[in-house]
Formats: sequence, C-alpha cells, structure tokens
Amino acid sequence: MNREARVLEVVIEAVDTVLDDFDLIDFLQRLCERCVELLDVSAAGVMLVDNSDTLQLIAASDEHTRLLELFALQHDEGPCVECHRTGQIWLNVDLNTPAATVGFPAFAARARTAGFATTHALPMRLRHHVIGALNLFHRDTRTLTPADVRLAQTLADVATIAILQQRTIDRQIAEHQQLEAALNSRITIEQAKGILAERWRTDPDAAFTALRRHARSHRIKLSDLAAQIAAGTLDTDGIDRP
Repeated sequence: MNREARVLEVVIEAVDTVLDDFDLIDFLQRLCERCVELLDVSAAGVMLVDNSDTLQLIAASDEHTRLLELFALQHDEGPCVECHRTGQIWLNVDLNTPAATVGFPAFAARARTAGFATTHALPMRLRHHVIGALNLFHRDTRTLTPADVRLAQTLADVATIAILQQRTIDRQIAEHQQLEAALNSRITIEQAKGILAERWRTDPDAAFTALRRHARSHRIKLSDLAAQIAAGTLDTDGIDRP
C-alpha cells in the first residue's frame, strides 16, 4: 500500500473513532504509531492541555520518548512546550547544536542521552485554539521534507478536530445529564413542598419558603432536603413553620 492510500486509511480511522466509542488514549497512541510509520521518524509523542489548561503527556510511541516528554513538562522547556505556548511550528531542531537549543539546554541534553539527534514540534490547533502539540524525533540529524511537514500537520489537524468534536459531545452529554438531574430535583422539591403545605395547611409558596430557609440554615442542598421529606426519612417537625 502506497503512502497516499495509507494516509487516507488513517483519516478514515480517525473519523470512525469519532463515530464509534471514543478512547482518547488509544486514539492518540495510534496517532504516534502512524507518525512513526508514515513519516519515517524514530519516535513520536502527543501532549494535550487538561481542563485547567495545563499541558500533559497523553501518548508516546515508546518508553524513552515518554520519559523525555515528562522531563520536558517537569522542566517546562523544549520545542514541544514552546510549540503549545506560541502555537508556532518547530522544525529540524538539531539537538547537538547549542545555537538551536539555546532556550532548552536541559531538554536537549536529556534528548541526546535518550539517543535523539533531531526533533520537531507541530501545534495541535483549530484556528487560534491550541490544545497541544505533536512531537517527532529522529535518532540521526535529519530534516523533514515539505511533503512530510504537510502530512505531519495534517495528522495533527485531523486528531485535533476529532478531540474537539468529542469534547463537544461530552459537554453536551454532561449538560443534558445536568438538565435531567435538575428536572428530577425539581419534581422532588414540588413533592416535598406539597407534603409540607398539606401537613401545615398552608399555601405552597409559604411551604417552599420554609423549605429553602431550612436548607440554607442547615447548609443542606435543597434537593437533598426535599428528597428526605418525600421519602419520609426526615422529621418535618424540625422545620420552622411559616
């Protein structure tokens, strides 16, 4: 199978991943493996930002790369870190040249110890939204061809779109679940309000005011208090009547 056909297969694989159950770790692990296969690099790694906007290592093609990427994060330096920070691509960084590694000497030394001579970092971004970086390594001094750069960025872009799409789906599911929980809580509160109104022979608004006041004064969630009343597990004589 030629490279063009293999690239198309990778893109289809990414689309299928979004349509099917999404396993982020497996998806990005496969991305690293495809980069090694299609770009003729020695290793690859992926870093993504978490919910607190902190860069985290998610996948690496081998253990040496994983440890090197963790070192970069711990020391907050390296082309991968700078790529995420600026959104700019880093290509053909000669790890044996002081001038090329002036901003990250510790990372360069660690990378050389791991057996790497050249590194590249490509942003994972959609427009101006940078969510991480794709990092590539060679064990010899080598440059990426323009065709390889386009392919590497395409793979990073496809992965970015898949990840952002899944995050949108996850957020919609979470919001739907929150709405369902809110609706269920409201039903329970209405039940508790009706119970108190009937028991106290008062109107529902007064019962609701008393319910809220008791929840606040006792630092109890209104929905939890209502659930106890509806289930009959709370002595309502302890609630101040309106």
